[in-house]
Amino acid sequence: MKPLLTFLVSLALSSTVHAEPAFGEQRSATGIKHSFLICGPRSGIVDENSQLVWESKGSGRDGYVLPSGNVLISQNNRAREITREGKEVWGYGLSPENKELGTVVRLENGNTLVVERGVKPQLLEVAPDGAIAVRVALQPDTDNAHMQTRKARKLANGNYLVPHLLAFAVKEYKPDGTVVQTIKTDLPELGGRKAEAWPFTAIRLENGNTLVTLTHSNQVAEFDAEGKVVWKLGNQDVGGRFADPCGAQRLSNGNTVICCYGQNDPQKPKLIEVTRSGEVVWEYFNPDAKAHEVHVLTTNGATEGAIK
Repeated sequence: MKPLLTFLVSLALSSTVHAEPAFGEQRSATGIKHSFLICGPRSGIVDENSQLVWESKGSGRDGYVLPSGNVLISQNNRAREITREGKEVWGYGLSPENKELGTVVRLENGNTLVVERGVKPQLLEVAPDGAIAVRVALQPDTDNAHMQTRKARKLANGNYLVPHLLAFAVKEYKPDGTVVQTIKTDLPELGGRKAEAWPFTAIRLENGNTLVTLTHSNQVAEFDAEGKVVWKLGNQDVGGRFADPCGAQRLSNGNTVICCYGQNDPQKPKLIEVTRSGEVVWEYFNPDAKAHEVHVLTTNGATEGAIK
């Protein structure tokens, strides 16, 4: 049995052997249940019955469960691969001249994509032995380190998709640092610049569109290849559930799971799953958790597609 399949089977069975109280509550009128990795001040794997089956304490900004079952996480300004037993088997620390390390993604070539913010904002591909295989100087249009970038992703064409909050822009970079496309998020249909539609997570979808969470404006939008808005949701569409949408994942059924990182109301969810029409079909409530990023692993026992 493949390592990831073995891990997911054990995850599905784990709630039958744990006696601890559930870590939060999943609600769905149609019976949807997810297992997922949630990244935040408490980062952990939650099974379909809301049991916390793995946890790593520390400020988690980005993270994924790898095919091995290990967890790759950006935590306390360090990119870490951690086993289920809590042992770090690979790591990369923030460059001393910079302030924050955010993105962490394991790439198909075995390298790990990280992004550093600070006086030298940069995207790096770090080889398994720690060597820097690719270094891209970023153009965030601000010296405010915390507001320079968020979740970057590598594209199938070898370029990189990087959201820049205060630039109101998602920029596509070539490995040599050339910006070949810019998707603007201060468009009139998104409320203009006064709405503070800061791009946080940008995901290139299989149809070529780009899904973007827009933090302060409490919106999520999808842009076509020319940067035109072809789909959007705001709080008026989801019953006021959005609160600083940060991480997101497009599921295999076409729905979108969205993190509400700024949600402090215990009566409102930290994670929601929405359909194309904006119907909320699943919610995760937990007053003890904050959702900065999410990696949905299974839905009612079925493995979700690979993270992009």
